[in-house]
Amino acid sequence: MSHVIDTDVAIIGGGIAGLWLFRRLNDMGYKALLLENATLGGGQSIKSQGIIHGGIKYALSGNLTEASECIAGMPARWRACLDGEGEIDLSRVRILSDHQYMWTPGGLGSRMATFFASKALRGRVDPVPKSELPKVFTDPGFKGKLYKLNESVLDIETVVSELIAGLEDRTLKVDWGQDSVIRFGENGDITAIECTAGGETYEIHARRFVLTAGEGTGDILQRWGVTSPEMQLRPLHMVMMKHKHPYPLYAHCISTDIVPRLTVTSHPTDDDQWVWYLGGDIAESGVKRDSDEQIARAKKEVEKLLPWVDFSDAQWATLRVNRAEPKQGKLLRPDAAYCKSIGNGLVTWPTKLALAPNLSDEVVRELKGAGIEPSGNQAFSLPETLPRPAVTGPFWSGYFD
Repeated sequence: MSHVIDTDVAIIGGGIAGLWLFRRLNDMGYKALLLENATLGGGQSIKSQGIIHGGIKYALSGNLTEASECIAGMPARWRACLDGEGEIDLSRVRILSDHQYMWTPGGLGSRMATFFASKALRGRVDPVPKSELPKVFTDPGFKGKLYKLNESVLDIETVVSELIAGLEDRTLKVDWGQDSVIRFGENGDITAIECTAGGETYEIHARRFVLTAGEGTGDILQRWGVTSPEMQLRPLHMVMMKHKHPYPLYAHCISTDIVPRLTVTSHPTDDDQWVWYLGGDIAESGVKRDSDEQIARAKKEVEKLLPWVDFSDAQWATLRVNRAEPKQGKLLRPDAAYCKSIGNGLVTWPTKLALAPNLSDEVVRELKGAGIEPSGNQAFSLPETLPRPAVTGPFWSGYFD
């Protein structure tokens, strides 16, 4: 037997971008569904470092780029939500650090101080006096300079949980290879999403289908027969270090390059340890190294940049991540969230965790421009027999004893 479910918007992909849009549209009164084929937030979102970037690290070349200007307003927008005063209530999200920092090794201090004191960056980067140094930098072995950025670091699991809270009955776990399929019409539109559960078939019809599936969007576009936009993947080879050092670190180590030499965030574990998550240049240049080579390189880098910290008890592992984005020349980083209308679909990539609100703006603008207004959703839910996707676990699950 076939059942028809009519919606305003069906969102395919449950990363932070899809979840933010899902929450916002439902709060606006749209009948919005979210479909996910794995765990909520379990792809690129959980493997990010949780930093709500304000674009400063992109300005390290000495020029404020279009990318840094586009993203500059995102920390304040997220902060309003974290304070319970923004468009979405994220007041119960776990904030790992109120600030991301930048530190310079010895020798770069005066040059970077001049740059950070420039008119363009004034008020966005603040030098940290010795009396206010985070614990990890209070050792006499630290000889560099430290700067504080207006960039929070968030626990992604709790962000996912808050975005989905109360809307679980509007989510659907799909398996595109087994019980679910996207139907395409001869005119190029998406006609329906068909799902089978408990011997019943359900057809989901929507006025707009929004692709927020990150890397999975490429597969959907191929099945759809859409050749533009194209997707690019920019790979990373991240490093994880689990240890008993008592203090967390949330900082970019900067050099003269546009990419931070090392970007570190710290994530507490259930056994009272920390997982330091290492990105930056080491993750970008490390895509050509195998895991053992990458770990060896990371050990040398950490020992050189943080010689006063003892990591002799640390466990090491690596994690490969693909950043999915609209294709750019020479695999450059896109400047902003991307949204393109194709028939009755919207193809999107946020390009950055912090830009999820920006992407939702673009989608809402497209819906309004097409005359698609909220139809009211107070009594809207999916049948209880349909499966729901679970919230992701930590990115380091299964890597350490």
